Amino acid sequence: MQNPARSSTLSPPPAAPAPSAPVAFYAPHRKIYPKAARGRFRRIKSALMVGLLALFMLLPWLRWDRGAGLPNQAILFDLDSQRFYLFALELWPQHIYYLTGAMILAAVGLFLATALAGRVWCGYTCPQTVWTDLYVKVEEWIEGDRGARIRLDKGPRDAGWLAKKTAKHAVWLLIALVTGASALFYFVDAPGYVADLLRFQPGPVATGWILFMTACTYAMAGFMREQMCVYVCPWPRIQAALLDDESLTVTYQDWRGDGRAPLRKEQSWAERSAEGLGDCIDCKACVQVCPTGIDIRDGLQMDCISCGLCIDACDDVMGRIGRPGGLIRYDTQSAQEAKAVARKPEPYRLVRPRTIVYSLVMLVVGGMMTLGVLLEPTVDVSVLRDRAPLYVTLSDGAIQNSYTVKISNMTRAPQGYRLTVSGPRGATVTAVGGNADGAAPVLGAEPDTVQTHRVHVRAPSGAAVAGSTPLILTLTRLSDGVVHQAETVFLAP
Repeated sequence: MQNPARSSTLSPPPAAPAPSAPVAFYAPHRKIYPKAARGRFRRIKSALMVGLLALFMLLPWLRWDRGAGLPNQAILFDLDSQRFYLFALELWPQHIYYLTGAMILAAVGLFLATALAGRVWCGYTCPQTVWTDLYVKVEEWIEGDRGARIRLDKGPRDAGWLAKKTAKHAVWLLIALVTGASALFYFVDAPGYVADLLRFQPGPVATGWILFMTACTYAMAGFMREQMCVYVCPWPRIQAALLDDESLTVTYQDWRGDGRAPLRKEQSWAERSAEGLGDCIDCKACVQVCPTGIDIRDGLQMDCISCGLCIDACDDVMGRIGRPGGLIRYDTQSAQEAKAVARKPEPYRLVRPRTIVYSLVMLVVGGMMTLGVLLEPTVDVSVLRDRAPLYVTLSDGAIQNSYTVKISNMTRAPQGYRLTVSGPRGATVTAVGGNADGAAPVLGAEPDTVQTHRVHVRAPSGAAVAGSTPLILTLTRLSDGVVHQAETVFLAP
């Protein structure tokens, strides 16, 4: 039997552990209140914002005389007629290679800009940055600077709060609506479509497009902002492969600024240096002006868009406390290391292997596109052979193949083309419903259209044609004798 006295001293069994709180897979969004910055980089950003917005809004209104019956809008992507008009350049669907070249130039140009100065495109000219800057300016104008906006959001939901929020979102929606309409004007005649809007006859497709662009602008510039740059855009993940030690990036001069500590009253810089403290007084002005909310003093980060606003904020503080600017600046990693060791600057190397390669690629592609524009043909010919049946054996033993010939006449006048063939011995060609001029048919093409013709090619029974034989269709323009050829095959048993 158990001793009662001994059992009374036994400790109670351990309590079951409390259930742990569930671990969140995603951190909650922290709203960023960027403070207004003043300085040279802010002025550059503001000038580019105004210039790019004005360019986007005004380009569809530029006129360009192309002659009677043609649109006089300088830049027009006319999807109905399948034409892209870019000032004097007119692109047909056959000119898809120009779009390919433009995409290559844009991509390699972005590579070059990143190799030279990091995410400078993102910080100054990206549409997301430009429209977000505009929305933040409206927010500052209506709700005040950073501190006022924080107090407004944390304060009571009274009539003043409602009035400011309503005014801000009304202006945001108006900007988004103008953006949506301006985007549409690149695909329609701008003055004519404004008249349709004033008559409340925009059409369902155009209305849907405007509403879609309005919603995208309102959501991305008004609410998503830095989330587009950090989470949605793939460029932050790509840029690491394009940077090197000679690329200019926004950097904090840690060799000069650390250790960080507030500047005490009456503390001299000699005393501060003796205590092992640097120029950074930990005011966090660089953090407050950052549109993505990062601390640049932690080093180069994926979230940094290289806008330089932290440089303006830091230089302003350094000027007020009597220290030289440049504690935060555009600098290279190699220059940083040289300054940390020898305290002397290292010259910036603009010409480097990767910048040379990127520049050469852009030069070659740009040259090819320019040459293509200068030598752009005024006609395009395509031939499609019938596949059912592959061939027909006629009553006299001749073999006949049928083809569809498409002539894209890119001139402003009707043209005629004499059609001849070469391939099987003794082959002749006839056109269905076409004009005939002796033995060779003449195929017509109306101006600025794609004309389709059906033709038959016959090889006589004694031509000894078997299997697949190369066939060349030659079209000679009657007006100037210019020759165009298309290659296909002639099939026989």
